[in-house]
Amino acid sequence: MFTFGPPTTDEMLRQVLKLQKANLPRSVTAEEAREQGFVTVGHKLELLREMNTPYGHSCAWMGEELAGYALVMETRFRHRIPILFPMFELLDGVPWQGKALREWHYFVMGQVCVGKPFRGQGVFEGLYRDLKERLSGHFDLVVTEIATRNTRSVKAHEKLGFETLHTYTGPEGEEWVIVGWAFRG
Repeated sequence: MFTFGPPTTDEMLRQVLKLQKANLPRSVTAEEAREQGFVTVGHKLELLREMNTPYGHSCAWMGEELAGYALVMETRFRHRIPILFPMFELLDGVPWQGKALREWHYFVMGQVCVGKPFRGQGVFEGLYRDLKERLSGHFDLVVTEIATRNTRSVKAHEKLGFETLHTYTGPEGEEWVIVGWAFRG
């Protein structure tokens, strides 16, 4: 049985970083990336710790072993990760329920990842449900950007109830979909 909740120690955050590193594109084969998904950004402990305050990421644990994580990235971190600058600029103008996202109180799913041995066991859904339960009093919605070639992630978000807000092709030719999941209303 999995337990869900925010990481409370640096050791827990180091486990997140270890799982993250194992799922970066340079760590997985092209076939694995296509079939199992991948994560795009590698974080440093200091930034991960800052992002964990005050709202807390969501982690899934099987005993002492990290099964997966979902990172809360408030919009105040928009200038901290250079690769994400264009995403945040774009998000400002993306419409949701008749208003631009900049008019809503939302956070970005900084990254979600489930360890290989735990995939297909409800961890992904549990991570998001934990966030919704804990953070719905603070945010209207969660938004994330997914490379469309990461079909596993696109399908998992759709299954949970995320709606497509916008699609675009980046300057490097990668196609992206921006999706959101309402926490309120």
